[in-house]
Amino acid sequence: MSTDLETLRRADPRLSKFNPLPRILFFDDFDEGINGWCELCGNHDNDLDNVKPRTRDLRPAQLSNCSFFDIGTHGSVDGVYALKLATRPRPNHMAMLIKRLTYAKRGLVQVETYFTYKAEAVFDDDIETPRQWDGNYHPVESMFGEFTISNDVNDGPDGDRHHSVLRYVNTDRDGNLVQKWMYKTSLQVTTKMQLDGMATPDDWHTVHPDDWEEVPGGHFALCHNEVPTKINWHYLRWVFDTEQRRNVELQVNDRVMDLRQIPVPRYDETYYSCDRLLNFLFDVRTYMPVRNFLFLDSVLVSVDW
Repeated sequence: MSTDLETLRRADPRLSKFNPLPRILFFDDFDEGINGWCELCGNHDNDLDNVKPRTRDLRPAQLSNCSFFDIGTHGSVDGVYALKLATRPRPNHMAMLIKRLTYAKRGLVQVETYFTYKAEAVFDDDIETPRQWDGNYHPVESMFGEFTISNDVNDGPDGDRHHSVLRYVNTDRDGNLVQKWMYKTSLQVTTKMQLDGMATPDDWHTVHPDDWEEVPGGHFALCHNEVPTKINWHYLRWVFDTEQRRNVELQVNDRVMDLRQIPVPRYDETYYSCDRLLNFLFDVRTYMPVRNFLFLDSVLVSVDW
């Protein structure tokens, strides 16, 4: 970034907390609205009954001032509203938001955001977790399942399509803490693949739910901070390369993980009408009958072209 642009960025309080590549593709401050993030709905033929089950109820985008039953309004990092993804209180339910663009040139793409996560405070003693409250640890930490960041990139009618996908697994299905970043090892089962006879998957991102491997250096806890109504914002920076069709790097606060050697599955078949596709996605999934939330204060995406 040139000296003049760097000076301008550092002078802007909203941008100075980011480290963008030379060109900012978009900057979404959710105090200004939803900015194009919307619920992902599965493909259909104008009959919504034909939407496949896994993509039938992924929940709309919400603007939230992060209010809780004990303290009232928390607010975002430097404003009032954050973008909120919220699951239903149903085991294995997922909420997913997508922002759809196309690209003008291949190269590096960097996603930066400040995020926080929580399971909803519940008042139901019948929900069991492996550990009980001890004044520091709170059982609600074991009620948050996982969240995922991903893309959807297509080179054109005769080109490759692929999804780079990174997931933070907070717990397993029994509520045991896992606290690992994972990458997927199989394809997302598309509507086209399902119509060709492939079964609807349990995991939206993969053929089988176990098609995940640990990101090297990705085993660490985030700052849950005890109770379900304390939110602490985390910095996240993810770089991927549309020229090389691979991940490059993931940073969470001060931890940086090299992703260059992580394989990214590609589709053998081509997809019509997806020329120069460049989509960005966030999702959150619960494993318990408890709503799980992912909050994004703001999102900045930049490129090197």
